[in-house]
Amino acid sequence: MKIFKKILVAVLSLVVISVIVAFIYGLYLKPKYEGEVKLSTIEKETKVYFDEFGVPHIYASNSNDAMIALGYVHAQDRLWQMELMRRIASGRLSEILGSVTLKNDQFFVGLGIEEASAKAIAALDKKSPEYQMTMSYLEGINQYLEEGKTPIEFSILGVKKEKFTIKDVYNIFGYMSFSFAIGQKSDPLMTDIRNKYGMDYLKDFGIDGSFNTTKIRNAKEKSQQYTPISKAVASILEKSPISPFIGSNSWVIAPKKTKNGKVIFANDPHIGFSQPGTWYEAHIVTPDFELYGSYLAGTPFPLLGHNRKYAYGLTMFENDDVDMYQEEQNPNDNTTYKTPTGFSKYEVRKKVIKVKDSIDVVVKVKSTRHGPVMNDLIDGLDKNKPVAMSWIYTQQPILILEAVYTLSHAKSIANFQKGVSLIAAPGLNVMYGDAVGNVAWWATGKLYKHNEGVNTNFVLDGASGKEDIVEYLDFSKNPSAENPTWNYVYSANNQPEAIDGYNYPGYYLPEDRAKRITQLLKPKSNWDKASVGKMIFDNTSSVAPKMVKNLISNIDTVSLTENEKQALMILKNWKGSNNLSDVGPTIYNKLIYNYLKNTFEDELGTENFKQFLTTHVVKQIIANQIKNENSLWWDDVNTKESKETRSQIISKSFKESIAALEKQLGNKIDKWTWNKVHTLEHEHPLGKVAALRGIFNVGPYEVSGSMEVINNLFFDFTADGKYKVKGGPSTRRVVDFSDIENSWSILPTGQSGNPLSAHYNDQAELYNAGKFRRMMLNKDEIVRTSKELVFKPTKK
Repeated sequence: MKIFKKILVAVLSLVVISVIVAFIYGLYLKPKYEGEVKLSTIEKETKVYFDEFGVPHIYASNSNDAMIALGYVHAQDRLWQMELMRRIASGRLSEILGSVTLKNDQFFVGLGIEEASAKAIAALDKKSPEYQMTMSYLEGINQYLEEGKTPIEFSILGVKKEKFTIKDVYNIFGYMSFSFAIGQKSDPLMTDIRNKYGMDYLKDFGIDGSFNTTKIRNAKEKSQQYTPISKAVASILEKSPISPFIGSNSWVIAPKKTKNGKVIFANDPHIGFSQPGTWYEAHIVTPDFELYGSYLAGTPFPLLGHNRKYAYGLTMFENDDVDMYQEEQNPNDNTTYKTPTGFSKYEVRKKVIKVKDSIDVVVKVKSTRHGPVMNDLIDGLDKNKPVAMSWIYTQQPILILEAVYTLSHAKSIANFQKGVSLIAAPGLNVMYGDAVGNVAWWATGKLYKHNEGVNTNFVLDGASGKEDIVEYLDFSKNPSAENPTWNYVYSANNQPEAIDGYNYPGYYLPEDRAKRITQLLKPKSNWDKASVGKMIFDNTSSVAPKMVKNLISNIDTVSLTENEKQALMILKNWKGSNNLSDVGPTIYNKLIYNYLKNTFEDELGTENFKQFLTTHVVKQIIANQIKNENSLWWDDVNTKESKETRSQIISKSFKESIAALEKQLGNKIDKWTWNKVHTLEHEHPLGKVAALRGIFNVGPYEVSGSMEVINNLFFDFTADGKYKVKGGPSTRRVVDFSDIENSWSILPTGQSGNPLSAHYNDQAELYNAGKFRRMMLNKDEIVRTSKELVFKPTKK
């Protein structure tokens, strides 16, 4: 017994010692929010005040010291995220994560982002302020890298520290630009549907833009050959440790429509959720400059920002800046391919991918005159039928650093517009409002035209030249609006009105959010910060109730069960809200999934149907296809002896939906509330390991909202009826120029990417409830209420 007690005491002592060591180690790894740090690179003492949510307010005597401080504090909170961001576009994830990311790396090295970055850097004016300030920002990151604490992720994975360079900055912007592109996710699938079934089957898809009835108003003068591409790109972005950009909302209200006679600016970019989140907020003040911005990890200038003079943000334009080309390989020489002037040799470059705990992988990337050949980068394509990808970002001059510098340092609305015009890709709607009453939006991107009749929703003919780009348009032709007579501008990824009679091709999202935004903005003329804050969390669809009406009018009501009758009544009375306690959205989304499955899966097959559900197309077609009694898709091609009707398919889908919900949630319909099935968990790459999930992931939470409402929380339709939110508003910002020192923001989790920081998840509950925190600008208040970290130069 005594021996057992001794063993027990020894074990307990080891446990206590381990806990104490872990606690001390945890304290050591926490970010430093107060005290002193000596930096060899700054000229004068620089103070950083971390407010109650960990946002740094940097006060420096010059811009270079401010940028060094920004790089340092950004790195201490987000160094792990920075490491992932700089590796993805250059194909270097496998070095630290192993073969699980090899397909990702193979794909990205083929895109040529790194080569395009090198070309842009070579052309960059090394005396320009954007270059000098970028280098100062990198100095701050690298000093933290050398002297700061090593993130726990680095220790777990054995990551060796390497200095950050300006190429890393460009590669990060390159990845962001690619994640905005959409054509490669859907064009191949649309081509295979056309080739297998014919164009009549695509009439219901609205790929001619006919479904985009709510358009952004301008204020100007007036077979299975290709589907593997869609699957591969979707899978790569889905499994990527860095979340893709998806969509967004923004609106800017002119003084005539606000209660206090000043501009109110609202923006919530939609991005795939991850932990840490996308944006890092920082407030910089120097004698001649001030800006409160939201930064991507590893980049020196914010894509979203405001000061006392102006505010800006962005949404996705959704224009088509990627074209896929079917090339024709020389049957007698596989080193050449056909062009309008004869056969040309492929350009070939060799890339080496280092793989952790394995041998290096050599990738040979072939390129045609259109771009890299996809067959060498992804699986499932016939090597003898090369498909090339043409992407504007790598083909046009990359001036992204100059552009974001200009946006964040603009002296006037005209100067700001000049910055917008420098962005060739990605396509963005850049939103603007200022203290003197201007409101505006401009679409970025180098727009272009093909010959009349060329449909860029399909894989194009690369050999003849007849489907090549024939004209690049001047920026003056980009959609825009400055101070329109209707006194607001907005964007919800919907299609702009035609300019000169031309509708720009794109992958625009359905009218749902746009319609709701205009529905709310148009009649009201006394907007204030509170009402805009309520609107940005709006959970109601103005389109879904009409879709429900069309659906239930086709349900055979003979011999319904009691639960089916009750569910039908709930749908009839549903107003389109998606609140936690609502039952309507639970029934509606289950019905939509089964309707889609019973309508499209027989033609597409199981795997292609899953891919179809992830495209922008599926969101576009539902409302219109339901109304088309003669749609070819209603017939189940697997039942040769009969031809199914709309009523049969929808009635079958309804009965299957109620039966599935009874099995999933029980027989009491009032218990089928939205919170039971609609959840959100912010996943860290290491949180995929079960033992680490509780340490690194944030959530899960029951959340309101849904797809294509203003509070746009998107998910995949799955057979199990569980809607796990993949992404949504990456921040919600409301800037009120009548009270500029107290504008609002909220992040999905928190400022810090360090799981040991108090600011790792301290905004999550506020975010889920639709609440905000202040973006402080008042120095006296900031100093009085914040922790102080002082950077001191080591040399006089």
